[in-house]
Parts: sequence; structure tokens; C-alpha cells
Amino acid sequence: MGVLSLPCIACVASRSQGTALAPHNRVAGCRKERRGALTVVASSPGSDGRSARREISAREGYFRLFSNVNEATLKHEPGFLVSAIFLVAGTTIGAGVLAIPAVTEESGFAASSLTCSICWLYMVATGLLVAEVNVSTMCELGSGGVSIVSMAERTLGAIGVRFASLAYLFIHYALLVAYVARSADIISNASGAPLWASALLFTGIFGGLCYSGSQRIIGAFNGALVLGIIASFISLVAVSTGYIEPELLLRANFAAVPRSVPVIALAFVYQNVVPVICTNLEGDLKKIRTAIVAGTAIPLAMFIVWDAVILGSVYPGAGNSSLSDPLMQLRSQSGIISPLVEVFSLLAITTSYIGFVLGLSDFVADLLKLPGGGSRKPLPYAVTLLPPTALALLSPDIFFKALDFAGAYGVLVLFGILPASMAWSQRYSTSSLPAVPPMVPGGRLALGVMITGAGFIITTQFLSTLS
Repeated sequence: MGVLSLPCIACVASRSQGTALAPHNRVAGCRKERRGALTVVASSPGSDGRSARREISAREGYFRLFSNVNEATLKHEPGFLVSAIFLVAGTTIGAGVLAIPAVTEESGFAASSLTCSICWLYMVATGLLVAEVNVSTMCELGSGGVSIVSMAERTLGAIGVRFASLAYLFIHYALLVAYVARSADIISNASGAPLWASALLFTGIFGGLCYSGSQRIIGAFNGALVLGIIASFISLVAVSTGYIEPELLLRANFAAVPRSVPVIALAFVYQNVVPVICTNLEGDLKKIRTAIVAGTAIPLAMFIVWDAVILGSVYPGAGNSSLSDPLMQLRSQSGIISPLVEVFSLLAITTSYIGFVLGLSDFVADLLKLPGGGSRKPLPYAVTLLPPTALALLSPDIFFKALDFAGAYGVLVLFGILPASMAWSQRYSTSSLPAVPPMVPGGRLALGVMITGAGFIITTQFLSTLS
């Protein structure tokens, strides 16, 4: 995949107006293209280093930074919005949908459904902040495929890079280990093959797809998987609704809500693929926003319905050991329920696995300072695929506590505090002007609330662990 260079509208306009552009480097021909509008970024030398933005607009439009083209045919290959939505949805769904009832049983359905909705809004906002910083960073660095490393380096400096890199690698490797181990268990139970062979088969097929498949093929395959998830999920809900007791859905214990937030937040993780969709959608802000909102709305609906099915069919305190593992509870049922659970679980894990592999390989390529398109080289994929597969084969149980820790601390730091901090630095730094408008309204107040909220949950969880 290459990038087609076009004349920079902003540069042409600024020269004709006699203005000087603020430093922004080249992105596919040093341009900032806006449909239906023209944006000129001017530097004001008499404003103590502060830049002023002047916008010439015929009507509201949105950005497209560059054009993706096929290197062999030189034909334009624009990213498909539907594929981006399915990538976000598939990455989000994952195994978290099956874990949510276990952590929300104490708070009850009424409180947990409200908590899921609030967590969804929060995680949508942080994803939009990641997109905002990512597109601005692509403008400044003049390259696509920008990961959190470059974003943190640009906005938070060297300390931010180290912090983001360690947290990112820890969370992604931990979750990939869990995905490989769980998928190997499902494949082994279904086929009778050894666990090691099942793990290698899963990694070889889907890791190989991520490495060798084109953007269009991966998008189509992932879309088919998401449709399969939805179909199997609807089937599971349909055969389980007969056990629901409506009065159980009215339970609400808001005092227990903080303890469930880390796992719910972990279930809504998708921000790792935001840099991927920003590149695939050519920096088109309107499409990126739609992909994030619509792509996470699908899992939100599934999480709430699934929570209702489980919590509405189990009385508080009854069968608690069974409820602690919803998969075991459903597996114990006879008939079609058990195979439906296995199909749904494998599809959900696979979509998350694809999203995490794509996101981590881009991250590794950027970390290794590989040139544009470096994530398609063997090294980033070897670093992405081999360690979690090896750990899943050797001793998958050692990462269970690490996964709990990642949910309680890592996710809220990496995909809560960090995006808000990067956006704050980008928006309000006096050294440069953001290349794109804010994607989350509310200014400093909204960013402060996001940082404070995540800090409150982390502190509450830490104190609860000590007590």
C-alpha cells in the first residue's frame, strides 16, 4: 500500500494570500485536503510564539489527509467505512462479553446497565481523543501508520513514550496470551487435537491472515466474523430468554459498581486499532468518528442484552460458583446451547485477536522506527505473534492475575488518562497548533473530568485491594 501525492491546498492558498504556514511537515505531498472547505494555518510572529488559525470555508466539510493506492496497480483504494466499523466492533467484543455478568452480579442489572452505558461514553471519548492526536501527528510527521509511541513522544516527551510503551506492550501481550490460550482450548475440545497444535493452528491461520492479507481481504473477513458473532449471539439469547425472571432485572446495588468498572472498561478496549482505522480511512475525521461511535455501539447493545440474559436467570447468591464462570454455566446445558457457546466464544476471540495483532504490529513497527509500511514486514509480526503464543503454550495460567491487573490499572491509564493527557498537551501547548479541530467537545473541563474519573477508579480499586 502506498500513498498518492497531491498538491497541498493549504500551501497553495497560503502562498496566494501571502501568509506563512505553521510548521507541519509533509503528509503525502504536504497537503491538508478538506472537502467543501479550505483551511489555512498561519503563523503569527507577533504573538509570543502562539499560532493563529484562519479558516476559509465555503461550507462545513471534513479532512482527508492522503489517498491510499495499490503499489502494483496505482489505483486508489479508499478505506471502507463498514470495514472500519466491523474492525472496531470485532476488537471490542472479544471475551469481555462473557466476563461482564460475573463482575456485575453483585451490582445487579439495573445498576450495571447504567455503568456499561457510562463506560461506553467514556471509552468512545478516549477513542476520539486518540484519533484526534493520531491525525494531527500524521500531519506533523508526514507519514501514516502512526502509533501511540509517536503520539506520546510528540505530546508528552520521552517520559510519555516510555510510560505508554510499557503499558501498551503489557496489556496487549497479556490479552493476546489469553486469546491464544482460550482459542486453543476451544479448538482442542472440538477436534481432539493437542493444545499446542491448536494454539499453533490458531496463530498460524489468523496471524498469517493479518500479515499477508490486504486491507480489503482482512476487512471482508473480519466483517464476516462479526456477522457470525451477531448471528450466534442472537441464537444464544433466543434459547436463553425462557429462563429470565423479570423481577431480577430490577436489582440495583450502586455501592458495588466501582468494583465492576475495571473489567467493564477492559471489555470496551478498542483504542489500539484507532491508528489503523485513521490510516485506512485516510485521516477522514467524519468517517473516523462514525466508525468509532457505531463500532462500539454494537458491543454496548450486546453487553447489555447478555447481562440481562444471565443476571435475569440467576437468583442472587444461588449458584454463585457457576455464575463466576458464565461459560461453564451455559456449557452445562444440553442440546444446542453448548455448541453455540463455543462458536460464539471462538468468533468473539478471533475478531479481538485480529484487531490486537494489527494494532500491536503497527506499534512495534513504529517503535522500531521502520519506514512507512513497515508493519507489513516480517519482524513486527514476529515480535507480535511469537511471544504470546509461546507463553500460552508454556504456562497460560501465570497471566490470569496479570489480566486482572491490566483491567484494573493498565486500561484506565493507557486508554483513559493517557489520551486525555496527550490531547491536553496538543490543544493547549504554546509551541504548536493542532492540525485538526477537537473531536471531543468540552475543552479543559471535559479532559480534566476524564483524567480525574479514571484516577478515582484506580485509587478506589487500589485501596480495595489493600483492605
